[in-house]
Amino acid sequence: MAPIKVVVNGALGKMGREVVAAVLREPDLKLVGTVDAANTLADRTKLELPNGSNVPLSSDLAGMLETVRPDVVVDFTIHEVAVQSARTCLKKGASVVIGTTGFTKDEVSEIDRLARANKVAAVIAPNFALGAVLMMHLAKIAARYFDYAEIIELHHEQKIDAPSGTALMTARLMSEARRKPFERTGGEAAQVSRGDQIGGISLHSIRLPGLVAHQEVLLGAVGQTLSIRHDSTSRESFMPGVVLAIREVTKRTGLVYGLDTLLGL
Repeated sequence: MAPIKVVVNGALGKMGREVVAAVLREPDLKLVGTVDAANTLADRTKLELPNGSNVPLSSDLAGMLETVRPDVVVDFTIHEVAVQSARTCLKKGASVVIGTTGFTKDEVSEIDRLARANKVAAVIAPNFALGAVLMMHLAKIAARYFDYAEIIELHHEQKIDAPSGTALMTARLMSEARRKPFERTGGEAAQVSRGDQIGGISLHSIRLPGLVAHQEVLLGAVGQTLSIRHDSTSRESFMPGVVLAIREVTKRTGLVYGLDTLLGL
């Protein structure tokens, strides 16, 4: 079977470089091109790889798609870029794996429609760490048995969005599983210091140097608490999930939101 041809969009960023390295390690994947809007030097047309070889590098995604014809484009850019990039890729018949958060319901619906219309697929995941996906799944199970819950998420200081996409998705999954809001603590005057709120769950965001990606779900009942925590201590933690998504997206049509479906949860 021919290897899956992959282009990485956002290849010069921290996550993009990790994705490049991860794709190179897998014998069934082939890195055929890289794209980054920060590549403004006209004479820089190649990205040097750790193994001494190189691949095409460009700031023009559409041009790269025409040149190398990838099966999958992995996108770790920012929301505004990722939306347009997804449109471009899907219309040209390339499936997408997206690690950017902040998509609206309308944008998610559009990506699903475009993927189906062009007989390709898209995976959007708020978190590619398999442990984080399991953390969300366990929190969803526990939500039915506790009346109080809070989420604390901690990320590096350069993360723009808050609360994180993982925290938002966790809270939504927990609320859906419980089928009624969690109990809220504190009076109205105290709510300003209680974080964002979804379904009665307070979400607290911390941004500090030295952190990567961390989340703790705290649930409480009379005489007991339950803590479910996941920590990513390096960006390598996301790569098994990215590789899984690359392999699975080529087998599907339409949109898959979250890795839980790919893991059979």
